[in-house]
Amino acid sequence: MPGAQTNKKRGKGRPLASARGVGRDALIASARELLMELPPAQVTASAIARRAGGDPALVRYYFGNREALLLEVAKQIGQEGHQLPPESGDAVELLADFIHSTFRFTRSARYMQRLMIEELDSTNSPEMRESVREWNRYPVDHYSALKKIDGAKELADFDPLFLHLAVVGISDFFVTGRPLIELLVPEGTDMDALAKRYEAFVERLLLEGLKKR
Repeated sequence: MPGAQTNKKRGKGRPLASARGVGRDALIASARELLMELPPAQVTASAIARRAGGDPALVRYYFGNREALLLEVAKQIGQEGHQLPPESGDAVELLADFIHSTFRFTRSARYMQRLMIEELDSTNSPEMRESVREWNRYPVDHYSALKKIDGAKELADFDPLFLHLAVVGISDFFVTGRPLIELLVPEGTDMDALAKRYEAFVERLLLEGLKKR
């Protein structure tokens, strides 16, 4: 009968799932969740959409492609971990605080470093390359500021870039290399407690190594 039609046509190009609340923020949140569980290569558009409860077409609709979505995720995580370089204070204490901050950031964004490396290796996007450069300049600038604050009083000379690479590598492997670490410790080991002991060990290792003799 005329007027009895119940199916409504959706707007051209707009995925139906977006009308059910699966929007841009939901896709970003789902991508971030997956990056805590899986290496970036396994975080596909389909996996992200499935976690969000929508269709993979939503990734194309909101972001254009998976790379752009992961770039947005990386931007958000990078901004959350950003700290302005200090201008004053106790350089040794500030260094210890920043080491712990890096560990916290690594735990909160398990595959962030691998995401940056893998996406940087495969991208042709100047924006992606510049964003990665900028995010990694923050900690290098932070360490440079600590050297300036210390004025060669307590800390031996060090290269801020090398220190950044060392701290990132040390903190990142304990998170991403957990399956290997679990093979090396007794079964039933409290991994959270072990992580705290490891972090304290790294703090002592770096501070003692950087202090003047």
